[in-house]
Amino acid sequence: MTPLALGLLIAIVLILILLAGVPVAFALGAVAVTFLIIFNGFDSMRVIAETLFGGLDEFALLSIPMFILMGSAVASSRAGSDLYEALERWLYKVPGGLIISNLGACAIFAALSGSSPATCAAIGKMGIPEMKRRGYPSSLATGAIAAGGTLGILIPPSITMIVYGIATETSIGRLFIAGIIPGIMLTALFMAWSLFYAKRMGFHFKLGDRGYSWQEKIEILPKILPFLAIIVLILYALYGGITTPSEAAGVGAFVCIVLVGVIYKMWNLREHWEILRSAMRESVMIMLIIGTAALFSYMMSSLYITQSLAEWIATLKVSPWALLLSVNFFLLIAGLFLPPVAVILMTAPTLVPIVETIGFDPIWFGVMLTLNMEIGLITPPVGLNLYVINGIAPDVKLTTILWGALPFMLCMLLGIVLLILFPGLATWLPDALMGPAQY
Repeated sequence: MTPLALGLLIAIVLILILLAGVPVAFALGAVAVTFLIIFNGFDSMRVIAETLFGGLDEFALLSIPMFILMGSAVASSRAGSDLYEALERWLYKVPGGLIISNLGACAIFAALSGSSPATCAAIGKMGIPEMKRRGYPSSLATGAIAAGGTLGILIPPSITMIVYGIATETSIGRLFIAGIIPGIMLTALFMAWSLFYAKRMGFHFKLGDRGYSWQEKIEILPKILPFLAIIVLILYALYGGITTPSEAAGVGAFVCIVLVGVIYKMWNLREHWEILRSAMRESVMIMLIIGTAALFSYMMSSLYITQSLAEWIATLKVSPWALLLSVNFFLLIAGLFLPPVAVILMTAPTLVPIVETIGFDPIWFGVMLTLNMEIGLITPPVGLNLYVINGIAPDVKLTTILWGALPFMLCMLLGIVLLILFPGLATWLPDALMGPAQY
């Protein structure tokens, strides 16, 4: 059996196991161990533990549980509701201001928490009932929150970009900065579609039961500005070369825990235990995926599958743009079945050298890959955000949520096209702040 045929067989087996409901980490580990034993014999068992733990032997990985802890502290407090309330008070007079408030709250909260499901739950519990009460259609209300939650893996600090940086040995600080302008662009596209749809359908929204005085607008700002300052300081520390990502994440997590204690009086040990338990559960899940993905990559490499695939792609008589289109299509399909972390760990080490060979920037490619992964979060069959929204709004059918999210998927595809046409959207800011990249 040729390496490419063997690779296809492994892909089919992996997909079937995942469709059976086996967790991603266990599926990757089981497939890797099975094919190593079949083709390399039981002697390969000697390197399995070493390879798995070797995939976790990376100092930069410490930033992942720290950023998760930071997000867990924010998600466990009233920070999400206060952020939503602040935007509502400032934008309540703007036509369609409530949808803008919700998307803005999603973007900021997603950046703080780094978790799409947490963003959907925190903002959706308040935003969806309020939008429906004011006349917004259920499809728009639920679709906007589902799409807004995906912004967490693009707007820094992003756990997905940390994983990409480690897997491809690219600068995490540069990746964070590269996601800022595309993140703002995607948020603007979401807002523009929402307002266009509302106006086109002729919906007449109520402005609310009452207005807000300047005192009411200003009095809530001290509760949310410290959290926004954390994002700014983390980015400044990273691109300024002051700290490593792990150090910045550790300080950010500590400050967030202190802030939720000071601002929201969360000093109860039980509340802090819940924060730590939630962060530990998600961290262990991601770390297990990283470890087993390293084992899976080792299996693919030892069976010469990765190298054969790279050689085959390199020999294709197609233009770089046609090859890039094929890569995007592949990533979109992979994102339908696998979480972003798994897709990046399995594909980035193979794809990035190919992308660099045909003349594309790996930082730019990391942002484009992340945009592809965002689409998978609101696309069946895995589409985690859709099910989270359905859980907090059980009166809205899943098909309604899906149809509401569909235009936002198209906005993401437009964002990918704009990023391909204007790569400077991702590369200009890092180059301006940190100097031209050296590869």
